[in-house]
Amino acid sequence: MKHRYVFLILVLTVFVLAGCGAEPAPNTTTPPANTGTSSPDAYSTPSMVTDEAGFEHAISKDGVWIICLLNDLTFDKELVLDGEFSNGRKDDNGNDILQRKIALYEQDSNRNITARYTLTIPKLTINSPNASIQHGTFKGDLYVNAPNFQLVDTTVEGNVYFASEEIKNSFTMDDDSKINGDQKVQ
Repeated sequence: MKHRYVFLILVLTVFVLAGCGAEPAPNTTTPPANTGTSSPDAYSTPSMVTDEAGFEHAISKDGVWIICLLNDLTFDKELVLDGEFSNGRKDDNGNDILQRKIALYEQDSNRNITARYTLTIPKLTINSPNASIQHGTFKGDLYVNAPNFQLVDTTVEGNVYFASEEIKNSFTMDDDSKINGDQKVQ
């Protein structure tokens, strides 16, 4: 009987040590096998950014699905939000949900907003579908080239230009959002 317990303890110890010695997971997860349907370019976890270089990488096609600012950021050049990303959830049909979010806020464990930030970019082009800017202030012009762009509790101090009438019609903003410039197809 004692041998069984010793053996069981040894087996459990090997499993625990093997798990603890594994390489840490990278910032992205492995996409599912290609099933012949369109799949996102990347699957990733959120990125907390505090500087310009981190933000530029996070919004790139090699970046992450959610970019969370931890302070105000200002750029003096044009930037592009690029790539298709899954938020890690599935729709009712089992397909990955594509989403891209620029979070201009921090929140506590109860999801109460504890800080709001300002992102200043002279021109930000939105190429990612289902992208949103949430809970802060964006200073500059937005050029939207992808469908289903959203503003959530965000003030845009600039213009919003849409690549087509169809893209403009897919745009939504909540009652707490406002645009202090023009909204037009260009």
